[in-house]
Amino acid sequence: MPELSPAHVPPIPAPIHRDCSAAELLEFAVRRGEGGFCEMGALACRTGSRTGRSPRDKFIVSGPLTDAEVAWGKVNQRMPAEQFERLTDRVRAYLQNRELFTFHGFAAAHPTHRIRLQLQSESAWHVLFARCLFLREDPRHENHPPDDTGDWEILHAPYFLCDPRRDGTNSEAVIALSFEQRRVLIAGTQYAGEIKKSVFSILNFLLPQAGVLSMHCSANIGPAGDVALFFGLSGTGKTTLSADPARRLIGDDEHGWGDEGVFNIEGGCYAKTIRLSPEGEPQIWNAIRFGSVLENVPVDAHTRRANFDSEEYTENTRVAYPIDFIPHAELSGRGGHPQNVFFLTCDAYGVLPPISRLTPEQVVDYFLCGYTAKVAGTEAGVTEPSATFSTCFAAPFLPLAPRRYAAMLKEKLARHNVPVWLVNTGWTGGPYGTGQRMSLVHTRALLSAALDGGLNAVECVPDPVFGLAVPRACPGVPAEILQPRQTWSDPAAYDQKAAQLARLFTETRAQYG
Repeated sequence: MPELSPAHVPPIPAPIHRDCSAAELLEFAVRRGEGGFCEMGALACRTGSRTGRSPRDKFIVSGPLTDAEVAWGKVNQRMPAEQFERLTDRVRAYLQNRELFTFHGFAAAHPTHRIRLQLQSESAWHVLFARCLFLREDPRHENHPPDDTGDWEILHAPYFLCDPRRDGTNSEAVIALSFEQRRVLIAGTQYAGEIKKSVFSILNFLLPQAGVLSMHCSANIGPAGDVALFFGLSGTGKTTLSADPARRLIGDDEHGWGDEGVFNIEGGCYAKTIRLSPEGEPQIWNAIRFGSVLENVPVDAHTRRANFDSEEYTENTRVAYPIDFIPHAELSGRGGHPQNVFFLTCDAYGVLPPISRLTPEQVVDYFLCGYTAKVAGTEAGVTEPSATFSTCFAAPFLPLAPRRYAAMLKEKLARHNVPVWLVNTGWTGGPYGTGQRMSLVHTRALLSAALDGGLNAVECVPDPVFGLAVPRACPGVPAEILQPRQTWSDPAAYDQKAAQLARLFTETRAQYG
């Protein structure tokens, strides 16, 4: 048989590593220079210039399933199907001869509503992230072939750069969801949270159409089986407050509420780590070990010690870990109907009470407003906070009109007679810069009193600015803490700040009639 010349030798295809274990993915990631170990055993990785989500680069593909249902606009940008096809072909060609990693799993712990996922990525650590965050399955034991595409395909090319003029994108990155093809395309961004939130966006479209309320909230369950939900934007305390040693964690971020109760959408946690400490958040601290992934946390090159106080790369430092890294987690991912709901807000104005009970009308109002406040940053001289209103506490991830989610929440709360509490985890005694952060000890005491019914018989007084029902007393909490105006040394300054926030609420309410 004649020898083949080099020109006729077929190329050796790059390997595809299917459904690797966590240990295998860690070995690949370190060997390929994607990250390194810290002294706690976690893999520490960087995401380059993009250290958070890229909302301007997110699109939904136009088609018969979406055209009449999606609330198109600034959040839900439309991408023509032909453009999505061309871009998908370009990404597939880019990945064709590269070493790839795949993960098969699913989202939603309820068997009726779960969707199967297949992630294919050129990055081992991103597949490890998905293995931490989603519900896992082993294709060798699930009676489906290892190359099965599952219900939804996530095509992940973090190092591929889009050409905006050629591809019709807004930048070198793109996150595009096609409900017709059941495919997610993520390219040009290494930020792992885009994988997680793309799946959440999918279920925010599918679940409400099946009569299930999808929610951006954490959930836990008490010894008596009582379920509590904690709604809130990033940094308000969803993960911290739901990781309660006295209660079992159902999940820390995304859930569905159907006819049988609450179920987790994910199989892991994605917690912020900035200023993390073993004293303040022991459960999260102890979850940082072999098998978890640190994102953008600086690590000393010599000692391999992670610096959780550093904002060198970003304030949005994170850790991803499987939920079974939390002791006493509810591994079924399911619970009954909630008996308490908490709206968490980090009020940097320092004017909202630490806890108050909402009327049904206020529930819809505050749910649609989705208020929290973010500190402007660490730039010299910048001390004023900026208010953030994210409807349903989840605006970037809601394909449908916000009022559809609000109407479903109102109906479920009324049907199951669930009290709703507004909890300020932000500042007291003054705004950011002059006041102090609300004590975690006091916040936990307030939550415990609400959960065990201790606040039900306590007399409430109306807040003079916001009309909220504020309890007069709570065990373990000084009475003056409950009335924010009494914590300010200058009551006139409080009145000014409260009026400023009230005006912002009024402007936001105008958007929703």
